[in-house]
Amino acid sequence: MPHAEITTLATLREAEAGCTRCPLYRNATQVVPGEGPSRAKVMFVGEQPGNDEDLAGKPFVGPAGRVLDRAIAEAGLDRTTIFVTNAVKHFKFEPRGKRRLHKKPNTYEIDRCRWWLEHERAIVKPELIVALGATAARSLFERPVVIARVRGNVVEREDGTRLLVTIHPSYLLRIVDARDKAAEYRRFVSDLKICAETLANAA
Repeated sequence: MPHAEITTLATLREAEAGCTRCPLYRNATQVVPGEGPSRAKVMFVGEQPGNDEDLAGKPFVGPAGRVLDRAIAEAGLDRTTIFVTNAVKHFKFEPRGKRRLHKKPNTYEIDRCRWWLEHERAIVKPELIVALGATAARSLFERPVVIARVRGNVVEREDGTRLLVTIHPSYLLRIVDARDKAAEYRRFVSDLKICAETLANAA
């Protein structure tokens, strides 16, 4: 249940900065709150900040963010009108020499951080939420979700929230074969076009 005193994105960011709801805050550089208009029609939810996001304090500014920006534009959407956030607000990583390698959030961390996502939803009140990957889908559906089963379809939660599930753009970065990567990217853009069409039909 969202806290009564947190009613704006500014107060939410202040509260998130002091978050100790799970142990991830101990090693992260800083919290990475969501970013975008306070009354965005669409909200994109990723997994968690990466190394670049952890250092910048902003979501989707690294390689996956650049892929997302390009796909958003090709789908006919405007990134400046979208609220972009993550299911988990602190960077979870494994030190490997001087590098910090991404480590997948566990169920406890996802569930503990859902409180912040619920605040974002309550403030922004998006018409449609796009879940980027399994962690985001797990947080929004509050249960494990198989991406292949629900991908590309707009589904409605019990509370009336409409959700569209697709892959996380970081998946595209891991595909080695150029032809496979191009095909998966086109499919990703197609998913985001469904988002654009859904918003257009609701207007």
